Amino acid sequence: MQIKKSSKEYDAVIVGSGAGGGMTANILAKAGLNIAIIEAGPFFDPADKEHKTQMRWPWESPRRGAGTTRPFGDYNAAFGGWEIPGEPYSTVGDTEFGWFRSRMLGGRTNHWGRISLRFGPDDFHRKDIDGLGENWPIRYEDIKPYYDRVDKMIGVFGTNEGLPNDPDGFFLPPPKPRLHELMAVKGANKAGVPFIPGRLSMVTKRINKDRGVCFYCGQCSRSCSVYADFSAGSCLIFPAMRGSGFGQIDLFTNCMAREVITDDTGKATAVSYVSKDDRREYQVKGKVIVLAASACETSRILMNSEAPGQTNGLGNGSGTLGRYLHDSTGTGTSAFIPALMDREHYNEDGVGGMHVYAPWWGDNKKLDFPRGYHLEVWGGMGMPSYGFGGSHLAIQKKIGYKVGGYGNPLIKEVKKVYGAVVGMSGRGEAVALYDNYCEIDPGKVDEWGIPTLRFHYKWSDHERLQARHMHETIREILTSMGGELFDPEIPAYENDHGLLRPGAIIHEVGTARMHDDPKQGVTNRYSALHEVPNVYLTDASVFTSQADKNPTWTIMALAMRASEHIISERKKMNI
Repeated sequence: MQIKKSSKEYDAVIVGSGAGGGMTANILAKAGLNIAIIEAGPFFDPADKEHKTQMRWPWESPRRGAGTTRPFGDYNAAFGGWEIPGEPYSTVGDTEFGWFRSRMLGGRTNHWGRISLRFGPDDFHRKDIDGLGENWPIRYEDIKPYYDRVDKMIGVFGTNEGLPNDPDGFFLPPPKPRLHELMAVKGANKAGVPFIPGRLSMVTKRINKDRGVCFYCGQCSRSCSVYADFSAGSCLIFPAMRGSGFGQIDLFTNCMAREVITDDTGKATAVSYVSKDDRREYQVKGKVIVLAASACETSRILMNSEAPGQTNGLGNGSGTLGRYLHDSTGTGTSAFIPALMDREHYNEDGVGGMHVYAPWWGDNKKLDFPRGYHLEVWGGMGMPSYGFGGSHLAIQKKIGYKVGGYGNPLIKEVKKVYGAVVGMSGRGEAVALYDNYCEIDPGKVDEWGIPTLRFHYKWSDHERLQARHMHETIREILTSMGGELFDPEIPAYENDHGLLRPGAIIHEVGTARMHDDPKQGVTNRYSALHEVPNVYLTDASVFTSQADKNPTWTIMALAMRASEHIISERKKMNI
């Protein structure tokens, strides 16, 4: 294949435009650097009428809102999913790992739940506490200033609670709890589980001229047309492209990154990519290369790259590239709440997510599993979507109605129970294990001729026992609310106590962990490759461990920190 090489050299080439890539581009552009962003999907702007799905009715879709190419429905802002035609991956043995990819400007930040939690002091040195996994080479104090800046820059609502491992921040006013959430809080208090206001990155009070304020349509998964919720394109890349005195940002959309190119000295000089538009291969040159394509995609690019003396993947002298892959744990259940029947129908949409949640409250030293989890609650009277009546047959049985029906009698029944189902989900920390990993699948390539990944992953008893505890807690809370469980029995050990498959929560981290020892990790404490100092990773690949929190806020804080290290090293002429 003939490779077209651009004569222009950028100060930095960034692969990926999500949380990490967006933050990196923003910080570097503000410092005056000229940036190229390589994105595997198309341009996307939720304010563009051609892209906008916010405030669209289900019946406007030929599938009544159900999705075919979008896994969460026609109007969800996710161009991609766990399966993408022409871009396969494989698993080994009984591995059930699911790899979610969102091919679009802004990546997964367009459709996520926007739960925006800081890691706490304990989360950076879990090995000291329970002897498992590995400590981070940095501590909370190292990253706190960046968390503070992300809070103020992006906006997150919540309240300061003084919780030792769920740090306070700079919060906007939180929305009031909805009725089902008030009932959940009451039930949780009976069970000894403390709930607090949620911490989500939706702007409930104006913070700058670039963004509007949340109007509580409950459709944040569609990406916000007034930029009130956080998406990397809307809130990081677009402002940096418009800023006066900033460096230039050039977007290379619909471009699949193949590999990092190096010279004879091992220094990175360019990124090779395949254009989806003309199916030709190109190179874009940069003084600094930043990979922020997601934990697995970044590792794939590195594994497909070489340098003198590095034929087992770029920066893989430790042999840990692709290793220590882990995703948040997840399970949950729901119940019918008779007290919520025959409600007055009114708009209680709120934000597109939970208004309250339960941060981890337990003491793992007294439990049979090592790491914690948080609880999320869902329910209420959101807009019905395709298939919303899926539990109605079970509800009919519980309240003694004749099972089945159609027409007006069924509509009348559905209206009576509308908003009377409440569910809870646990999201917890898995222990990072060497034997959970991704690697190049020999002899297999995707539609663009790029070698693909295969996955090895198994849950351990650490996660299974945590999931059992989640179920026990959630069931106690729901029954304390007067709820009637749809699944009264906890799934068996043989079924992983109901754990969703790895990758289902879309929080995969690790694969290129940071470590002070080049023999134990891929990157240093500033997210640069030990062996190729002008290559930085600013996504979740650098995580030494996950926490019982969502990773996005930590991705952005680390990306900000790495970006400022790039600027500092350039001034010193080190890169």
